[in-house]
Amino acid sequence: MGWMHYELAGMDLADVRFAVSPLNELVLSLRAWRDPGRFPVHLPWLRRLQEARPTLDGEMLLALTNEVMWTPDFLTPRPGSPLTRLDDELAGVAAVDDAVVMHGLVAVHPGGLPTPLRGPLPRVRRRMLDALTGYWDACFAPVWPRMRAVLQADVVHRGTVISARGAGAMFADLSPRVSFADGVVSVRLGTLSGEHRRSTTGAGLTLVPTLFTRAASAPISPEEPPMIMYGARGTGTLWQAERHVAGDALVAVLGRARAGLLTALEQPASSTELARRLDVTTSAVNQHLRVLRDAGLLTSARSGRSVLYLRSEVGDALVGGGREAR
Repeated sequence: MGWMHYELAGMDLADVRFAVSPLNELVLSLRAWRDPGRFPVHLPWLRRLQEARPTLDGEMLLALTNEVMWTPDFLTPRPGSPLTRLDDELAGVAAVDDAVVMHGLVAVHPGGLPTPLRGPLPRVRRRMLDALTGYWDACFAPVWPRMRAVLQADVVHRGTVISARGAGAMFADLSPRVSFADGVVSVRLGTLSGEHRRSTTGAGLTLVPTLFTRAASAPISPEEPPMIMYGARGTGTLWQAERHVAGDALVAVLGRARAGLLTALEQPASSTELARRLDVTTSAVNQHLRVLRDAGLLTSARSGRSVLYLRSEVGDALVGGGREAR
C-alpha cells in the first residue's frame, strides 16, 4: 500500500477538472467480467450479456486485467473532457509508443505475459483494439447513453459540492482513500508502494467518475498525467427499470405502453436502449415506436449502427397536454 500526492499549483482549483472516459469504462468493466461477485450491482447487465460473450475475443479481453484487477495505464488514458469520444481514445491507444505499451502490459503481468499478449507488438496491439471495439459494439453501445447520464450527473453533483462546501468537502466525498490538505490531494493506493509526489503544474489534475470501481485509483506509474478515478454516485440505480409516468389523458388516448414510451423520449434513444431502460423486449418496443412514428408523434434518424427516436413537436404538445390534463 502506498500514497500518491498531487500538489495543486498554488492551491489553484482551476487546475482541477472533471472528465468522462468511455474507454476507461470499457476497460475497467473487465474487472466485473473476471470476478462478477465483486460487482453485484452490475449482475443484471452481466446476465444480459452472457449471449454476447461467445462472439467476442474473451481470451484477449481477460488478458487486459489480472487477479488483483490491475489494468494497463495506456488503456485508461486521462480523458480530455466530459464529452470524450471512444473513437478518439482508441486512436490515441493506436499511437502510443511501443515501449509504453510493453511497460504497461508487463506491469499488469510481471510474472509473464499471457498467450494473447505474446508475439509481435503490432499484431498484439491490433488484436487488442479489435477485441475492445467488438466488446463496445456488442455490450456497451446499446447502454452507453444510460451509463453516460449517471457519470455526467456525478460531475454536476461534484461541482455543486465545490460551490456550496469547498474543495476539501468535494475531495473527501470522492472516497475514504482520498484526502485534501494544504493544497495537496492524497490518494492511498494498493497499486503503489512508498510515497510519490507530483506537481500538477502545467498538467492539471483530472477527476474521472467510473461505474466500475469500489475505491479511488490512480495510474500505476507516477509519471503518468495526474488523474484520480473514483466511484460515481448513482451506480446502484443504473440497471433499475425506469418507470415514466404518463398523464391519464395520454394513457387514455395511446394506451399505457405507448404513452410511457412517448413520455420517455424527451431525449433521443434507440429501441435497444429503451427496452433495457423500461425492462421490456426490443421487439415490443419497436412495434410501438413504428406506430408512434407513423402517427407523427416521433421522428427518427440513424446514428452509426443505431436508429435514434425523439418526440416530434406534435408529440411534445401531446405529452404536455396529457400532463396538464392530469
